[in-house]
Amino acid sequence: MTNDNAHILVIDDDKDIRKPLAEYLRRRGFRTSVAADGKEMDTVLATSSIDLAVLDVMMPGEDGFSICRRLQETTQIPVILLTALAEDADRIVGLELGADDYVNKPFNPRELVARIRSVLRRSRMLPRGRQHASGLVKFDRWRFDLSRRELLGADDVAVRLSAGEHVLLVAFIEHAGVTLSRDQLLDLTRGRESLPFDRSIDNQISRLRRKLEIDPGKPRIILTKWGGGYLFAAELERPA
Repeated sequence: MTNDNAHILVIDDDKDIRKPLAEYLRRRGFRTSVAADGKEMDTVLATSSIDLAVLDVMMPGEDGFSICRRLQETTQIPVILLTALAEDADRIVGLELGADDYVNKPFNPRELVARIRSVLRRSRMLPRGRQHASGLVKFDRWRFDLSRRELLGADDVAVRLSAGEHVLLVAFIEHAGVTLSRDQLLDLTRGRESLPFDRSIDNQISRLRRKLEIDPGKPRIILTKWGGGYLFAAELERPA
């Protein structure tokens, strides 16, 4: 599937935004569906395969942050937030909930299309490294299939990863034992495309640590190398 064949779900309570935006995306070659709230979103998800959600933050009832959290817990759909919030702290909240990007309102539709294509590329991208980005690997308490966005603990309970977290973990595993700078991680996980802000790598690493580490405050798997970057320190095992 090419990015332009992707099915985009626009979730916004303002019909003067969601309908024109869906039509604009259709004219750019995307398939589109719309939802005015979380309930309508659930109906669409029950009947359609969605490749990416464009989600408004400020909605009555269940807001965009809550919907984003729910999508990350129950699906593997990448999310781009539309936000009128001006503070970086508010935007960081969305990224920490698992959103893959955000666009400020009022937005340029061409910029949004560029970010949609960027997130779709990232969500399907496997970084090149010293090993093949496929198959099952074991480390610490975890089993991880590099070709799927699923992490299994010792109790066989699956831990879902956002698209960004998945690509980041693959990059670490592909370069296990090597200290990677932030710039190298940006190149490995998102090519050379611009990010909302450089701290997004740190935020994603923090989220990964909360999922992987017994004590995220004293990590054993992803180590911080002061002045250098980050190191995936866990020993890898590839079952025969």
